[in-house]
Amino acid sequence: MVSLEHYLTVSALLFAISVAGIFLNRKNVIVLLMCVELLLLAVNFNFIAFSRYLDDPAGQVFVFFILTVAAAESAIGLAILVVLFRNRRSINVQEMDALKG
Repeated sequence: MVSLEHYLTVSALLFAISVAGIFLNRKNVIVLLMCVELLLLAVNFNFIAFSRYLDDPAGQVFVFFILTVAAAESAIGLAILVVLFRNRRSINVQEMDALKG
């Protein structure tokens, strides 16, 4: 039987991997966006685990809202990256400081 501690361990592992990916990778914006998505996935995993453990469907409702925000963030982020790549021919994070006014 899989207990709540197993779910929380997997969620903590996903969260740690995403935070490490954000701090270690400072060059590629696409990888940064994927790490943010992984961070949201870890939070969703917690909501689902606690929702199942407490027999309360409210956590699963929150998951749908978070998935909606994550989908919008991905779509807008990728659209910005496409425009940035067309103008700069690079998606390097260190070259984006030239956009300052």
